[in-house]
Amino acid sequence: MLSFSRARSQGRNTRPLGGGMEYLEPKRKSNVMGKLILVVSLTALCIIMLKHAPSFTSPTAFSRSEEGVTHVLVTGGAGYIGSHAALRLLKDSYRVTIVDNLSRGNLGAVKVLQGLFPEPGRLQFIYADLGDAKAVDKIFSENAFDAVMHFAAVAYVGESTLDPLKYYHNITSNTLVVLEAVARHKVKKLIYSSTCATYGEPDKMPIVEVTPQVPINPYGKAKKMAEDMILDFSKNSDMAVMILRYFNVIGSDPEGRLGEAPKPELREHGRISGACFDAARGVIPGLQVKGTDYKTGDGTCVRDYIDVTDLVDAHVKALEKAKPRNVGIYNVGTGKGRSVKEFVEACKKATGVDIKVDFLPRRPGDYAEVYSDPAKILRDLNWSARYTNLQESLEVAWKWQKTHPHGYASS
Repeated sequence: MLSFSRARSQGRNTRPLGGGMEYLEPKRKSNVMGKLILVVSLTALCIIMLKHAPSFTSPTAFSRSEEGVTHVLVTGGAGYIGSHAALRLLKDSYRVTIVDNLSRGNLGAVKVLQGLFPEPGRLQFIYADLGDAKAVDKIFSENAFDAVMHFAAVAYVGESTLDPLKYYHNITSNTLVVLEAVARHKVKKLIYSSTCATYGEPDKMPIVEVTPQVPINPYGKAKKMAEDMILDFSKNSDMAVMILRYFNVIGSDPEGRLGEAPKPELREHGRISGACFDAARGVIPGLQVKGTDYKTGDGTCVRDYIDVTDLVDAHVKALEKAKPRNVGIYNVGTGKGRSVKEFVEACKKATGVDIKVDFLPRRPGDYAEVYSDPAKILRDLNWSARYTNLQESLEVAWKWQKTHPHGYASS
């Protein structure tokens, strides 16, 4: 008993053991306090180091304006057309920020661009949804944009007839979010990616910019609503606005760095070129041509096929020529219509594959004939299509498809 009472007299904590015995307890409280003080000290040190880091206190190249450098926000820049536009801008020494939620775009395309332009201050990618107004405003607050090229949109006519609300939300509502941010942060230029689908099915061909806009599918209607918002806003704004209504896009980067890689689940809604290539590669058993009773030369739809390289060249020309307090509206096409049957024959020659073709009833929302008169864009912007050989454009695109059978996942 003497030893236990001595332990108590020395001020040590005791704890009973089995059989009425006791043992001496370590100074747990002091140990816990010591560890807590250490953690707090280390956390404070980390915060101090972060605050003194250059990236924390100093503005990045993207957050400040720089004389002689134009910073362009490319929405939808991970998509087919947007990625080609970003490539062209970067080649022309623009500073580029891509914003994309990757619902339709490909991160692989962004990685290709990052590999081509790794220098600091050239390219940044921000994962964000344009439907999130707070996220969009934060992006504009943290970056000094001189111009916006607004490509981001769902863009399949057939899908728009099946899920119209998605199209009004994604195209019309999201464009309003972008437009509000552009206005709030006083961005100088807006280049809007629109479509010939806003015209619907005009009585006369070719289509000119003053042709009445009477869209016949939700895709065209949503785009026209977005155009109307932009035009109404521009009446009381100093911003320079360009609206480009383009036709059916084909082709890919002539140097084979980028291509079209739609999500597998969207193939049935995709462009005819994608369907042709899938049939040529055996991904699908054949090509389905929907509608053979239209009032055209061979009964199939007639379209104006514009090479993506020409299309992005038109966007860059529009960016260069945009003037404050002015709105430019332009058709972007070749001025020549080609039937679906003609397109299929060109695709067979480009791929060297005798593609099986099934002819089916019309697809809802399609129109018989549409092709542009590009006279205005030639006169005002000195732009005209250069890659007008349909088979050659398809050959370039086919080369990328063959080397990327699984899209950007093949890289």
